[in-house]
Amino acid sequence: MIKKHPVIQVMQREWNRIKSKWVLLMVTFVGPLIAFLLVMSIFSTNVPHDLPVAVVDMDHSALSRTINRWTDATAIAESDRSYINLEDARNAMEEGKVDAVLYIPEGTEKAIIKGESSTIVLFLNNANVVKAGLMNSGIRKALSTLSSGIKFKKQLQQARNQKEAMVRIMPIKINSVVLFNPFISYSYFLTLGLMPIILIVFTLLGTTHAIGSELLRGSGPKWLAVADGNIIFALTGKVLPYTFIFTILAMMMNVILIQQLGLPIHGKLHIILVSEFILIVSYQFLAIFFLGLFSNLRLSLSIGSAYCMLALTYSGLTFPESGMPAFGQAIAGIFPFTYWLKIFIGQTLRGEPAAYGIYPMYIMFAFIVLGIMFIPRLKHLLENENHWGKY
Repeated sequence: MIKKHPVIQVMQREWNRIKSKWVLLMVTFVGPLIAFLLVMSIFSTNVPHDLPVAVVDMDHSALSRTINRWTDATAIAESDRSYINLEDARNAMEEGKVDAVLYIPEGTEKAIIKGESSTIVLFLNNANVVKAGLMNSGIRKALSTLSSGIKFKKQLQQARNQKEAMVRIMPIKINSVVLFNPFISYSYFLTLGLMPIILIVFTLLGTTHAIGSELLRGSGPKWLAVADGNIIFALTGKVLPYTFIFTILAMMMNVILIQQLGLPIHGKLHIILVSEFILIVSYQFLAIFFLGLFSNLRLSLSIGSAYCMLALTYSGLTFPESGMPAFGQAIAGIFPFTYWLKIFIGQTLRGEPAAYGIYPMYIMFAFIVLGIMFIPRLKHLLENENHWGKY
């Protein structure tokens, strides 16, 4: 009978461990899948709509009712005229019942009829910056359109033709073109970061637990024995099943983002696929780095989870990297996710040339090299019983 290669034997051993241990099954497949489906269900509508707005109408005129209808007609807002004074509306905002308050002062219509200006006040809850920004933009656009219509009608009443009236209302016309994310989609913005973060969290923690449990239980010598004492064969056979599983999960993530949530692909799909594979491998080697550095499973898992979550903060997705201080930009550079995100956004939303994704890939290989440097240290830990049982 032909003896199987040590890598194949270690892989078979690891597949058996995955099938027999619910923790490994959870962190490798069930957990990521549930998280993906949860994110997809939350952001399936892409754009928030019908957010509650309290309309405090102190004018009670035809114009104020028109303002209310135009506000309610916007996709982002759903007006509520049940508030009779500003104090009640303010309390409702503080209690989280409404996200904005539109105040129409008394005498608004009379001032407009006399040709005078009138101020309508919009109060926003800016605790959620994105939501407040969308509400501000939507409501202001509706009121600006209504205001322009009133001005246009007055210009026509002064015996001016439509062209002259339009020039007087809007002497400078801005043609605003949104190049990336033209639909102002929540999904394009948040799922673009959340799903990959979920993937790398489970990749790093799953690989850390798979290797670290051997250290914890003192089964390192048995594991190495299956690999004929070769740490390279041992790590290759152990990590490859997880690489395969997380690559499949990455494909499922792409299907959800592209097919279900409508994320466009303006660049090269094969660049995205290659970069995702390198991302997965880089975080697997970072698991080796953390275990070799700390020689403790619990500490490695704790540091690894914090490391993954900080990647989203400093990636430049929620706050531009160019606007960060020098220290923040330096911190952003210690995460493979930062470089992968540049590739992914470049090949999806921006449609950048494929060559732009090569340099970030090279940098991601540096994290793989970092893990390789700690392989001898990891072998020493596995063979030395003084380091076993640390949790």
